[in-house]
Parts: sequence; structure tokens; C-alpha cells
Amino acid sequence: MGVGRPTSQFYLRVTARCQFSRAVLCADMTGIRPHGALPPLPVRCCVSSVTVRIALVDSGIGMLSTAAALRAARPDADLYLSMDPDHMPWGPRTPVEVIDRALTGARAAWEHADGVDAVVVPCNTASVHGLARLREAFEPEVPVIGTVPAIKPAAASGEPIAVWSTAATTRSSYQRKLIDTFAADVTVTPVACTGLAEAVESADPRAIDDAITHAADLTPPDVHAVVLGCTHYDLVSEQITAALGERAALHNAARAVAAQTLRRIGEVPVNERPGRVKVLASGRPAHLPTAALAYPPGRFLAGMPTEPANTSSL
Repeated sequence: MGVGRPTSQFYLRVTARCQFSRAVLCADMTGIRPHGALPPLPVRCCVSSVTVRIALVDSGIGMLSTAAALRAARPDADLYLSMDPDHMPWGPRTPVEVIDRALTGARAAWEHADGVDAVVVPCNTASVHGLARLREAFEPEVPVIGTVPAIKPAAASGEPIAVWSTAATTRSSYQRKLIDTFAADVTVTPVACTGLAEAVESADPRAIDDAITHAADLTPPDVHAVVLGCTHYDLVSEQITAALGERAALHNAARAVAAQTLRRIGEVPVNERPGRVKVLASGRPAHLPTAALAYPPGRFLAGMPTEPANTSSL
């Protein structure tokens, strides 16, 4: 039936995907699907179900660190990077618009992959607004994994911390709730990193340096840990560490999200075939954006050599 997978597991995997597609279609036909929910997915079984297939949904290259962590952990998995350059950035958009774009991106990945084993949302904005609707559309058959800023582990020592995030996230009730829940007894300084995500997305070195310098100036000197509350910031972690004088440990969610994704997928034998990295640009097959290759995770995903000093960012 295929390399590395027993016949029974192969059967169960194909059956689950087919049942999921039929269930979605039937729900739409019977009119019980909530207004605005995901349109019916194609009723098709997976031809190559021995391969783990994972969809990652984000507006741009902020997904790279999580995708690279998945690639490092499961080099045999096929990754479908569903970006949305036609409608980026998602940050300024309304919650309804973000939900629509996230659902559209997940559906595009599903269609191009002929079904996926998990949907990953490596984006704080999309996780805040779209996670519930994505889970409504895909679970329980297909797990959906979101991204939460690593405030809890950063605050574990009891020392002062800072949370670097976008201006919108810094103002959000979502971030305030996380701080109240996981860092109530810790001094927390929210830092709005104005322009940093946009600078990283465009791989503009001067803009990146300026934005990081500004955020570092807003970070108190007694801070022992900095939470990277936007996945774009993972890509410039070395510059952030240097700007802080190496006085604070950085906490991101990429590896934790990758580990949770593989746990949710379950035990799947490793395939002998190397996995592929497929890119979608607002639903269209594409290549990795040029800006992605400016960062170690992007070069790693493209199969390019990565400097040993930079492997910690994968």
C-alpha cells in the first residue's frame, strides 16, 4: 500500500479523509452549516496517504520559523505554505476579514494537497480571530493548531519580562488576558514594535534595524526574558538579541507549535521519500518569496545551505 505504513493505517487514513470531505459536503447540502462557514471541500480520497501533509496558513513569511521547525522534525512531511500576498497584511483588517482570509487559505491548501493531516496557523492575528472558525470547519477529523505568545514559559522564573508585539496586538484584550492569566505576579512591559513586522516581510535591513533599536530602547534594562509576540520577529531573533545586549532570553512559539502539530497528527511512520515544500500565493501555485531567502528558515525550506551559527533559529 505504500512505503512505511501498514495496510490498516493506510485504510484508516484514507477513510477518515473521505468521510471528512463527505461530511462537509452533506452539511452544506442540508443547510445546517453556519452562515459564512467554509464552502464544501472536494469529495476526493487521498492518492498518496502514506505521506504526512501539513497546511500552514498566514498572510506572509511570518510562517517560516514554524514551517522550518516542522521540516526539521519531520523531513518526510509535505508542507503547503498558504500565503496571502493579495490581501496582506492581515493585522489592520477586521476580524471578519481575517477569518475569511484564513478559511480561504486553508481551503486552498486542502485542495492543492488533496487533503491534509493538520492545519497550522503560525500567526497571532489569525489565531486570535480565525482559530475557532477553522476548527469548526475542519475538526475533529483534521486538527487545527494555533499560535499563542510564549508568555507562560517566559514568566516562569518570576523575573520581569517584556512582550514584543505589533501595535494592534499590544492594545488587544487578547494579550492583556494572556498576561493576566500567565504572568499576574510578574512585572510585564508590553512593547509595541511599530513597523517591525512590515520591515521583516520586505527584508529591509535598515528598516529592521531601526524598528528593533526603537523596541529595544522601550525595553527596561531589568527585563530577563522577551516574548516574541509576532511570528515575523522570530526571523530576526539574532538582531534582537544583539540589540538587547544579550541580557534577555527570547521566547517564541515555533518549536512548541511544531511539536503540538505532530502530537495531534499522531504516530505516523517516517516515509522514505523526502517531503516537499509547496507554496501558494493567495491560492495560486508559487515559489517562496525572494524576501524569505533573506532568513535562515527560508533558505532551509528552499534546500539552500544554512550557516551553522543560524541553525538555532530553525
